[in-house]
Amino acid sequence: MSEDRVDITNLLVRGVIGVHEWERKIEQDIRVNISLYTDVRAAGAADDLEQSVNYRTVSKAVISHVETADRFTVEALATDIARICLDQPGVTRCRVRVEKPGAVRFAESVGVEIERKASDFA
Repeated sequence: MSEDRVDITNLLVRGVIGVHEWERKIEQDIRVNISLYTDVRAAGAADDLEQSVNYRTVSKAVISHVETADRFTVEALATDIARICLDQPGVTRCRVRVEKPGAVRFAESVGVEIERKASDFA
């Protein structure tokens, strides 16, 4: 089986995330990067998006979730996003990176990257 990749890069969303009381009262920038592992041969041969993973559909679902999730940790948010990704037909595994830009002084961002497959949630 071929393992191709569909990437969503630097999706910037605003949402509540953090463990500190002040973080629970404001929306912050949250940067999300996603790699969806799938087989795109049929879509490429037919030039038909219906035979691939629709990155717009995934992006909209992730944006909607991040805007309303109110998670304490980037680890939990990344896990939520992985579940969303693996619910997409044809996605065999995914890599998700969630970052909080400007969260640490002198760092562009901090974050976590996870890789999951459907069996991780079985």
